[in-house]
Amino acid sequence: MLPLKSMTWVLLLLLLSPAIINLSTSQSDARWAAKKRRLRDKVHKMFYHAYDNYMIHAFPHDELKPLSKSFTDSLSELGNLKLERLPQDYSGSALTLIESLSSLVIMGNNTEFQSAVVWLSENLTFNVDARVNLFECNIRVLGGLVSAHLLATDSTDRLGKGVYKNQLLTLAEDLGKRFLPAFNTPTGLPYAWVNLKYGVMENETTETSTSGCGSLILEMGALSRLTGDPKYESAALRALRKLWSMRSSLNLLGTTLDVSTGEWIEYSTGIGAGVDSFYEYLFKAHILFGKEEFWRMFHSAYIAVQKYFRHGPWYHEADMRTGKATYWQLTSLQAFWPGLQVLVGDIAAANSSHREFVYVWKKYGVLPERYLLDHQMLHPTEKYYPLRPELAESTFYLYQATKGLISFLISYLQFYMELNFRAIFYKHSDISVLSDASCF
Repeated sequence: MLPLKSMTWVLLLLLLSPAIINLSTSQSDARWAAKKRRLRDKVHKMFYHAYDNYMIHAFPHDELKPLSKSFTDSLSELGNLKLERLPQDYSGSALTLIESLSSLVIMGNNTEFQSAVVWLSENLTFNVDARVNLFECNIRVLGGLVSAHLLATDSTDRLGKGVYKNQLLTLAEDLGKRFLPAFNTPTGLPYAWVNLKYGVMENETTETSTSGCGSLILEMGALSRLTGDPKYESAALRALRKLWSMRSSLNLLGTTLDVSTGEWIEYSTGIGAGVDSFYEYLFKAHILFGKEEFWRMFHSAYIAVQKYFRHGPWYHEADMRTGKATYWQLTSLQAFWPGLQVLVGDIAAANSSHREFVYVWKKYGVLPERYLLDHQMLHPTEKYYPLRPELAESTFYLYQATKGLISFLISYLQFYMELNFRAIFYKHSDISVLSDASCF
């Protein structure tokens, strides 16, 4: 039995602890709310610093070159470095504006969103002799137009009455039609490059990546659902199914392949460049469209990744045929993986993999493009950070999935301490503990 003096201090501590915890929690909540406001304001300023300068110095070209205050038409220049085929009066596709549409809505700037929608509907054309990368054009332009159309037609009435008449969807469908010639291959796997005006060019390369032909289902599937025309989703789905049929007996896919022969070119593979968005799109397609087929594909692929690529919290590359490690490196594109794991519900694995990306981030102040795991050093020729969003997205997902655990643990601790107080009190007052523990 505890001495009376000791028991008094124990009882006093147990009585005061809930109040202390509540006070601490209240103060913590207030500080966190203030910090969120500061961060929100900072993000707001950062966005408009970039957006306003683009509109001043680069619009309607694709992207701003901030040091020279000039521009680049990156969408077409990527596949046409000599620029010999572009018309003299070509002034870009307003790529940054298209990609900023959803951000304008998030910022609550419906006025600028409406102005952007009107300008694009009146000025944007895809009837241009420009060779573009199918994957990049799909995720950036088609995706931007489709998502902006959904925001323009939701129930919030953010656009003036009569302003919007599905112009963005019309542009998206026009672009989708220009994608379709890329799928005219013996395998159904699309070419990596397509000319917006003339289709696939003569002697076009038949090499593409797993991401390039397996990450088209979200945008093209959404386009089919919105227009009622199944041909876009059908083309992307045929390519995805063909790609999945090419997996190894280990349920792994390589990095590059030939769209004419359906043969793999690069067998070394991982969760980084060339393969990353295949995994991401497969699971998100399951979420968006509800197809069990997508889940079955993803589930098999995810188990294979965890089995053959994972080494502790790190992910290396491996041969798709044998599962043996090939390259021990972390790349910034891999940072999407913890976020995907959160969506899947594998929170413990997400937290583990995320921690390692944050470790490398803190080591250099940013996440380098390539980090050699076996030497714990930067790749000698890739010591740069191209402002990739993957780690930020994963961090956001992980925060959303785990922030509720704190309040749960505090509540549990309060209940546990109260239960112990009652147990001690009743024990020393010859009173039986009743049913307080029944809720366990």
